[in-house]
Amino acid sequence: MIAECLVVEVRVSGDDCPLAEATAATRTPVRAEPPQLRADGNVLLRFGAPRDDDLAAHLDADDRIRYLHRSRAGDRDTYRCLSKHPCVVHELVSVGLLVEDIAYRDGDATVTGAVVGHDVLRGVMETAGDTVGVQLTRTYPLREEAAPVTGRYGLTPPQTAALRAAVAAGYFAVPRAATSAEVAESLGLSKSAFLERLRRAEATLYGELFGE
Repeated sequence: MIAECLVVEVRVSGDDCPLAEATAATRTPVRAEPPQLRADGNVLLRFGAPRDDDLAAHLDADDRIRYLHRSRAGDRDTYRCLSKHPCVVHELVSVGLLVEDIAYRDGDATVTGAVVGHDVLRGVMETAGDTVGVQLTRTYPLREEAAPVTGRYGLTPPQTAALRAAVAAGYFAVPRAATSAEVAESLGLSKSAFLERLRRAEATLYGELFGE
């Protein structure tokens, strides 16, 4: 059994996939779940974005997108569709990258995932090096204590993601290094949605810590 699991962050630029092109054209950030490649070569996509009719219109006009569905909740849109254009991410998946999150912004994508063992990491690095516009930007060990944080403190995955993003951006630093609007944008959320998740997460954490 391989004991070490590594978190990997990859930057993809110049990809001609529909989501990358849509964010470049509309300047609307998109947060996507890992794409699912079907046996027929088509890709199932599920992603979210701030409410923007221009983004929806751009995607709807893209001949590579089929069966586009948009649902709305507050100031957020959630999309589901079928794409006839596999993206660069699938090349990384094929060599062992376990994709967890993809954030598209201005035509670029930040892909976060994990690899099991250094042999798989080498394969991902070689593939990234051989693919135009793909750069491995960060790797670090997945600490054993990091996995159970959500369950241990009763946080939901979205609350955990909000806290992690806030810490990484320096939102809790003194003086503050990032505003709530900036952290929310990095998550593809509205400011109000981010702050609500953050307050709920803080309430849960403080309740656990102080026994209330």
